[in-house]
Amino acid sequence: MTMKLNMSALAHLPASVAGPTYDRSGLRAGILHVGVGNFHRAHMAVYLDRLFALGAGQDWAILGAGVRPGDAAMRDKLAAQDWLTTVVELDPNGLSARVIGSMVGFVPVEPEATVAAMADPAIRILSLTITEGGYYVDARTGGFDAGHPDMVADAANPDTPQSVFGMILSALRDRRATGTQPFTVMSCDNLPENGHVARQTVVGLARLSDPDFADWIEAHVAFPNSMVDCITPATSDRERALVAERFGLTDAVPVACEPFRQWVLEDQFPTGRPPLEKVGVEFVTDVGAYELMKLRILNGGHAAIAYPSALLGHHFVHDAMADPLIARWLDRLERDEIMPTLSPIPGVSYDAYLAKVTERFCNSAVGDTIPRLCLDGSNRQPKFILPTLADALAKGMPFEGLALEVALWCRYCAGTDEAGKAIPPNDENAADLKARALAAKTDPAAFLANRTVFGPLGEDARFASTFAAHLGRLWSEGTRAVLSDYTG
Repeated sequence: MTMKLNMSALAHLPASVAGPTYDRSGLRAGILHVGVGNFHRAHMAVYLDRLFALGAGQDWAILGAGVRPGDAAMRDKLAAQDWLTTVVELDPNGLSARVIGSMVGFVPVEPEATVAAMADPAIRILSLTITEGGYYVDARTGGFDAGHPDMVADAANPDTPQSVFGMILSALRDRRATGTQPFTVMSCDNLPENGHVARQTVVGLARLSDPDFADWIEAHVAFPNSMVDCITPATSDRERALVAERFGLTDAVPVACEPFRQWVLEDQFPTGRPPLEKVGVEFVTDVGAYELMKLRILNGGHAAIAYPSALLGHHFVHDAMADPLIARWLDRLERDEIMPTLSPIPGVSYDAYLAKVTERFCNSAVGDTIPRLCLDGSNRQPKFILPTLADALAKGMPFEGLALEVALWCRYCAGTDEAGKAIPPNDENAADLKARALAAKTDPAAFLANRTVFGPLGEDARFASTFAAHLGRLWSEGTRAVLSDYTG
């Protein structure tokens, strides 16, 4: 017999489930968060739940918001359970569950309602998890993609915005007109310099229709960079069944995540912030080095194991890591080519960080999947692998393994694994990638000519020749043979 999760259930939670130890009726929204997905609820919402349990920061509760149809579905499910979420930490030494109550509402998924909520003076932080590809970045230049249809439409119709950035601009206009201080825009996405990228998009869109307003934003709105981390698989029937059978709760949208989480944040909050340092958030003046460490070692490591594991037929990440060849490939690539591109961080050991990353990848309780790691490669490769490759080339460092990673991605994009089994498309540009990958069997330059992904890097003769050699061998000899040669 399971219990439906809602406010009335909190007084009767099973002994194995922790719940809010604070009075939720005393919470007040101070943060509006756009993109209420699994990662947000496993990460930021957990930190705030812990803070509220200390009796601190209770005027910084979360008000959810969204701009896509999927956000409306999430809102409906969370509304039915009074905005509560069950978070299961997948520790191989023993699972634990906690119901978190740091969200107090969710704005109707309509532009007018979202803008009105953003304009509310009580909202002092506007936070975002809208995926790496949601910031309208021109992959060829790294700048704002002013020609994207969404941006063109919002620039032409600033009073009826459809994108989240158009809505941010509309709310900031309202706040400026009423003399209300602007909120801080806090990106929580896995992007290099995510705050700077958010600023670039907000200011870039404003400049298309109102240059003076763009200047005002640059002068008055803060966009702190952050580094966020917590491996959080998608919720499926598996997770819902786990929560019901193991913990006795019926939760339509539970979150299962690893027990590790990290948040490093630049302390730039002109209108205030919750005292998150009380619950383990690291506030620094410059998050860049921490961010680069995570993007290259962890996210780059995920990319490195994703494509060879898929080609060899592995489904779960922990099973891939149990393959000695995959484990050796990851370790050598990290130590020989990825970590050497990083500058030292005082007090931080890259060797210790890699050891923790490897331990996390091996966590069988998480059940993270190789298909998830392979998702959206055309957006992730330019963020997690290609900058490291470009850096290595520029500094005259080893890059053979990084070029091999790109060749493995190309081989994967061809659409079949080494057993001939079809690989389902999982990239918004899957059709183009597949056509290029198949053409690259005889003309490797066809794949690197994708300037949206590679920009000028695809024209580097050293990279191109090494990539071509690896790709030819992947097709003729197979993934296992090529990786074996690389790892020695």
